[in-house]
Amino acid sequence: MTGAEEDKKMPLMAHLIELRTRLLWSLVGFVIAFLICFYFAQPIFDFLAAPLAKALKENQVSDQQVLRVIYTDVTEVFFTQVKVAAFGALCIAFPIIATQIWLFVAPGLYKHEKGAFLPFLLATPVMFLVGASFMFEVILPLALKFFLHYQRAGGNGTLSVQLEAKVGEYISLIMRLIIAFGACFELPVLLTLLAKVGIVSSGALKRKRRYAIVFVFIAAAVVTPPDVFSQVSLAVPLLILYEASIWLAVMVEKKRDKADPGSGDEGETGGGAVTPA
Repeated sequence: MTGAEEDKKMPLMAHLIELRTRLLWSLVGFVIAFLICFYFAQPIFDFLAAPLAKALKENQVSDQQVLRVIYTDVTEVFFTQVKVAAFGALCIAFPIIATQIWLFVAPGLYKHEKGAFLPFLLATPVMFLVGASFMFEVILPLALKFFLHYQRAGGNGTLSVQLEAKVGEYISLIMRLIIAFGACFELPVLLTLLAKVGIVSSGALKRKRRYAIVFVFIAAAVVTPPDVFSQVSLAVPLLILYEASIWLAVMVEKKRDKADPGSGDEGETGGGAVTPA
């Protein structure tokens, strides 16, 4: 593998064997985590359903309203538990999978490249957890409160309107939102990494800000449910993170210029940062 720290070439077959080993370790970690999560599927479901239970209790339209979720397919609850277990297993096994990826890639990097990429690898799960927690603790309760205010008790010839949430649809919504917010909160990690390797610059990010705003709202509309509240709830934090990414890119560039004073001039002539199209 040319460019590796040991400066040795590895045959293609050795690469494939190494890749197979890393994939097997990742699969074993995921399967073990899946079996554990499937055993505890009900407590995990109760945790994910807690915001809905709290919102339903606070927004009851009558004393007779039953706090429940329903299912209309005999297999729905079972496959929902499988889905919950797979989602939990992916979260638990992510450190194992990330470690295997790093063990596969690290031998092909120089020592200074390892030092550059390792902080971003560590920051990835942290920012995902921050995004998922922000959605679960802040956005989800507000969204549920907003949508549940459309319930009404009825009476005097009018029909009551009450939520009868399906267990499978609710869990799918929660998982989609967690993935969407967690992935979008990786924006500072991605842009800072690109700035560190010289693919983008803080100046380019500033100049493309108006395009970024449009792209953020389009992305929020795609990954969230089709309602304005969810879209804005994701778009606003993303715009804040974009501004934070510009600030982080400036810090990276200052640190790089201090280490290599000639890099700033090189960027002006086209050898450094590249402005994305």
